[in-house]
Amino acid sequence: MQKLQENMKKKPEGLSTSGKDLLVIAAILIIVFVLSYCFNLFEYLMRVFQENPKAITWIDEIITGLLALSISFAVFSWRRWLELKKETANRLKLQEELVRMAETKAETERIISKQLHCEVEERKRS
Repeated sequence: MQKLQENMKKKPEGLSTSGKDLLVIAAILIIVFVLSYCFNLFEYLMRVFQENPKAITWIDEIITGLLALSISFAVFSWRRWLELKKETANRLKLQEELVRMAETKAETERIISKQLHCEVEERKRS
């Protein structure tokens, strides 16, 4: 019972790990956006590709960046899935404990009620 109360009283401290991960990903995306905007990356790439068709080999950096982003999201999703799995197992364990406690309470109340009923019947007879 005390374990259950302790679990319910816990308050999250600061950001969760998913919040931290999302902040890191958002910061990286904002930095990339700002740098792209400040240096007009797309226009620069278009000019370079038009002037020098062999420069299309630079596209690998763009693809690498997008690949890094997709891997980041995959890792983020994997970590959230593992957290969810642990949380679900913990909640199921607590739910089973609650059901067991409720059954114990109901059984105790039934026994007490039966004893009281017997005692009332006994007093009525005397």
